[in-house]
Amino acid sequence: MEYRKLHGTDLTVSALGFGVWTVGTTWWGVKDEQVGERLLRRAFDLGVTYFDNGDTYASGKAEELQRRALGDVRDQIIIGTKFGYDIYNNPDRPGQQERPHDWTPAYLRKALEGSLKRLGTDYLDYYQLHNPRLDAIQNDDLWAELDKLKAEGLIRAYGTALGPALNERQIEEGVASITERHAPTQIIYNLLEQLLGQPILKVAEAEQVGVVARVPHASGLLEGYMTLETEFEPGDHRNWRVTTNEKKKAWMEDGLKKAEQIDAEFVTGKGRSIGQLALQFALHSPMMSSVLPNIYDEKGLEEYAATFKAAPLEQGEYDAIQKLYADNFGLKTNLIGEVVR
Repeated sequence: MEYRKLHGTDLTVSALGFGVWTVGTTWWGVKDEQVGERLLRRAFDLGVTYFDNGDTYASGKAEELQRRALGDVRDQIIIGTKFGYDIYNNPDRPGQQERPHDWTPAYLRKALEGSLKRLGTDYLDYYQLHNPRLDAIQNDDLWAELDKLKAEGLIRAYGTALGPALNERQIEEGVASITERHAPTQIIYNLLEQLLGQPILKVAEAEQVGVVARVPHASGLLEGYMTLETEFEPGDHRNWRVTTNEKKKAWMEDGLKKAEQIDAEFVTGKGRSIGQLALQFALHSPMMSSVLPNIYDEKGLEEYAATFKAAPLEQGEYDAIQKLYADNFGLKTNLIGEVVR
């Protein structure tokens, strides 16, 4: 395992992190909590120390799951969780729909108390604003309260996690987090989806502030198993074949064509899997502190943990991938099926 500094904080995290949403919710087909507990524990055994959670995941149950799996090694791990959605006055919504935010200092305190209790700890390592808009990032009262919580020893560091879905407005949000608050930020970033990564990582390197990437495998496109015929468990949000959203279908079809090119040019005979290549690509920037692949089975977890023993991604290979990306891999449509102009 490789470990990196989360620049802008005093934290050191495993370069491979574990996003607990894949086992703490049913969004990715994992419904058995015991499976989730085993995967979390196996990740720890493989050297993963950074576990990223959120109070809104299954209305706090994901945090409780993490406590059951890792409570006895709390002093050996970095706990990241998130706040901002009012989970106490608004029931969970179907289809990952957002709940209303509450960015008041009073709610921040309430949210922190709840997460501490569910996670079974008296402090958090890394506390993140969950999918904030610019107004929250520029809310001085909120950030002053975060500073108070840090001074009280209740949190060690804070940052932002941008979302929910990939959106151009998050460039401004990420830049503001880094430049105005000197706070690390979490973004969607992979070699097929670089809308946020390219501009935000440039600013992060200039400011020496860390970034965390989620969805480094483009929701499965870069895991090496997905085809147009792949079907998922009921409730898994990747059930694109039954969607009426034509843009989502085009995104999948184009993405698989691009993944085929990546596999042929940078994986076959190179001493790495496409899943490992995707992680190597996401970790290329020195400001990328950790990547959070979607982990839902032991096979995938062990493959990702072995990334740091695989043949490394050379600079020339990275540059070649970026050239393909700039040319949209020679396709006429982009990732959401719109004509490239």
